[in-house]
Amino acid sequence: MCGIVGYIGHREAYPIIIKGLKRLEYRGYDSAGLILYDGIDLKLSKTKGKVSDLEEISKEISTNGTIGMGHTRWATHGVPNDVNSHPHMSNSGNLAIIHNGIIENYEPLKKELIKRGYVFHSDTDTEVLVNLIEEVQKKEKLKLGKAVQVALNQVVGAYAICVFDKQNPDEIIVARLGSPLAIGVGENEFFIASDASPFIEYTSNAIYLEDEEMAIVSLDKPLKIRKIKDDTLVDPYIQELQMNLEQIEKGGYDHFMLKEIYEQPNVIKDTYRGRLHANQGLIQMAGIEDNLEKFLNADRIIIVACGTSWHAGLVAEYIIEEFARISVEVEYASEFRYRNPIINKNDVVIAISQSGETADTLAAIKLAKEKGAFVFGVCNVVGSSISRETHAGAYTHAGPEIGVASTKAFTTQITVLTMIALRLAKAKGTLSNSDFHRYLQELELIPEKVAEALTTNDKAKEIATKFKDAPNCLYLGRGYNFPVALEGALKLKEISYIHAEGYPAAEMKHGPIALIDEHMPVVVIAPKQGHYDKVVSNIQEIKSRSGKIIAVVTKGDTQVRELADYVIEIPDTSDALSPLLTTIPLQLLSYHIAVLRGCNVDQPRNLAKSVTVE
Repeated sequence: MCGIVGYIGHREAYPIIIKGLKRLEYRGYDSAGLILYDGIDLKLSKTKGKVSDLEEISKEISTNGTIGMGHTRWATHGVPNDVNSHPHMSNSGNLAIIHNGIIENYEPLKKELIKRGYVFHSDTDTEVLVNLIEEVQKKEKLKLGKAVQVALNQVVGAYAICVFDKQNPDEIIVARLGSPLAIGVGENEFFIASDASPFIEYTSNAIYLEDEEMAIVSLDKPLKIRKIKDDTLVDPYIQELQMNLEQIEKGGYDHFMLKEIYEQPNVIKDTYRGRLHANQGLIQMAGIEDNLEKFLNADRIIIVACGTSWHAGLVAEYIIEEFARISVEVEYASEFRYRNPIINKNDVVIAISQSGETADTLAAIKLAKEKGAFVFGVCNVVGSSISRETHAGAYTHAGPEIGVASTKAFTTQITVLTMIALRLAKAKGTLSNSDFHRYLQELELIPEKVAEALTTNDKAKEIATKFKDAPNCLYLGRGYNFPVALEGALKLKEISYIHAEGYPAAEMKHGPIALIDEHMPVVVIAPKQGHYDKVVSNIQEIKSRSGKIIAVVTKGDTQVRELADYVIEIPDTSDALSPLLTTIPLQLLSYHIAVLRGCNVDQPRNLAKSVTVE
């Protein structure tokens, strides 16, 4: 969950590294550091805090050096401080390393290295790894690349690493297992990063290392990729990048989160473009068409995901079971592999992840494959680990999502999963032709309705001023909108640090109603489609206990308006598609509350965007 950047070439490395770290700061922002080689010696600078803090203290070490590495950290081993920041040096001072991941067996390795005279200055597992590499290098008299390979065969865990040796200063050794790593290939220069955003303006060509692969990146020799376990050569596969510089800039918005909320009409349209043909009555998705029989013959569909993607999976459970009449189970990927789940060869596993790098979801995929299940991925990042590990899949087309709190990823995931449900329903005949065509037409109209829902921004901001200091909040929804209640509560928690819980509205009286008084804001999702009358009854229960009601309703609603303290209107659509609209005002409400509370919206405390540790 850290961000790593490296450069070797003909340009000055310092500005490339600093700019790259800023673009990767969504991956972690507890501390930051960099190291440069000026042709004579290594210049190291690192600090607790953000990349801007690093930039301030490192200006004096900026050189014309054309090789360097940088790191922005999300702490795992060791608290965030200057000493635990990366890069880490070996005891001799010759080797430098940056690392994203966790070395699980670091403790016995550390004890053995201490016996051999090594001294440790930090609490990190990474400092253990760099000294292990040095010990292998000295003991077996190996070149750095071979020493890295031998050392990595002794460690257990996950890593993406860059290692530099000042005694051989014309190369950087990189390797990965379970954490992403991309190599940008330019003209007589190479870029190394956790994703392609740090080098998008320099080259459109990238190589994504697979698990258990390493490479020697050098200007003096051809790029070679080898398997860490057996040293076999791998042919490099150069991909053309699909992102552009404009996508990873704020574009005039105060925060990436707000920009990404407002991008939803366009990215939902991008996600169904070329797949949804409403006028022809067709849905065409290659990953589904090529494997249609797998889905149609499935005993059940198991959806595995984490966080916001798990909430999208819950929406999909309602939609797939309703439309296609296939049994669906939704599992937390973080629990799935540890409870000895029953997985059969006739099961289809759908893995959902924005980044395509979520460690728990990847582990669930590998387990499902071992059990013989067919695994289908839904992710946003082309070339990501999940897209390569799954048998087939479908990309969302949300574009880069930089804000840690996921917004457009959620709605584009629901869009993809809804199209899957409709295609399966058509193939099975579980939806009438008229209903099928109606849903296609309604889905095609969703982007303009999302744009209309975004006009509630001022209303959400007004409500935020009333509740920015609330210590707790409840979110209630029924049916398709119960997962939206969970997602709304998660958004408020993660960016404003207000405790919030999402519940099925009918469950309120089974415990949570005890919390309701005149100080408790309750957000109720109450579109006119679905279980409207039941939700109205729930609202009356809250009202009778003096709770403060914020209701999300269909435009023109009168019944809930009479009961609620505050009302946000959204356009009308079918019950099954309503989550694509009801989630919009909840995103805006969370955003404005967080801003009013002075929170760092894009980089909430203790969180990182791409969760690559288990």
